[in-house]
Amino acid sequence: MTHAPVAHELAQVNIARLKFPLDSPELKDFVDALDPVNAVADASDGFVWRLQSDDGNATDIAVFGDEWLIINMSVWRNTDTLTAFMYQGQHRELLARRREWFERVSEAMAALWWVPAGHRPTVAEAEERLLHLREHGPTPYAFTLRTSFPAQEAVAVSRSA
Repeated sequence: MTHAPVAHELAQVNIARLKFPLDSPELKDFVDALDPVNAVADASDGFVWRLQSDDGNATDIAVFGDEWLIINMSVWRNTDTLTAFMYQGQHRELLARRREWFERVSEAMAALWWVPAGHRPTVAEAEERLLHLREHGPTPYAFTLRTSFPAQEAVAVSRSA
């Protein structure tokens, strides 16, 4: 069975405000889990790409100019494959412990959006989508897993385009 070429892929960003420095004993379990969890993501059905520096993760990549924020950004085939990864195995265990490591923040810290197949989003693009979600709530430009929009409604890479 042949599939038509995919026109869009799902970009996701989530940021978190650290309670402690990354090299602190309090964050050891989280830091130690980064490589194994990233390896599972990389091998997951539907995984396309993830943001990483030379260290293999993105913990040293600046977001919003705030050294206490860390970023995770990836591209997936669709919301189903992202959800399947998020809520299974070691990633699920980390989600259950997130309050130990990260501050509780009222504003949106995660956003999803559709990108043209093959596009790799930038941190600036992710920041723009998060700010849009915070200001306008879920729209086809930036949305959440709880309130998602189909790829057919994807809005161009930049609002100014």
